[in-house]
Amino acid sequence: MKKVLATVFSVMFVFALTTATFAAEKKEAASAEKKEMTTEKKAEKKKKVAHKQITGEVTAADAKANTITVKGKKTEVTVTVNDKTKFMPKGKTIADVTAGEKVMVKYTEADGQNTAKSVKIEAKKAAKKSKKAEKKMEEKKEAAPAPAKEEKAPAKKPAAGY
Repeated sequence: MKKVLATVFSVMFVFALTTATFAAEKKEAASAEKKEMTTEKKAEKKKKVAHKQITGEVTAADAKANTITVKGKKTEVTVTVNDKTKFMPKGKTIADVTAGEKVMVKYTEADGQNTAKSVKIEAKKAAKKSKKAEKKMEEKKEAAPAPAKEEKAPAKKPAAGY
């Protein structure tokens, strides 16, 4: 009985060693493949298009050349507008963009060319404030004066006693 158990344990030991050896070889092969994949992915990322955004004032807008030049805090960027460019508010086009307006442009940079994905024309704050102020003034003028308060008789005091 002892011999049988000894042979079973020795066979199991040999089997465990061989599986551990094969597992180590597979890990090494897998890690080599991963290293190759990561270097390929890094190369692809470099080739990918960079998405950027700039907020600032329009210094030039050319509807014929389909370009808008925006001066941000640090840089000045010229972007090309195409058919896929979305303008906000809806219904606006490159013809509606004028120098001096504040815009937010989301664009992609590929092969040295900036292509606009979206152009958001921000409303002028001063114009908004003046319109609101005018409306408030009109409402105050139109509002009728409050009716005079009627004087009420003094309330009766409760009678003393039980």
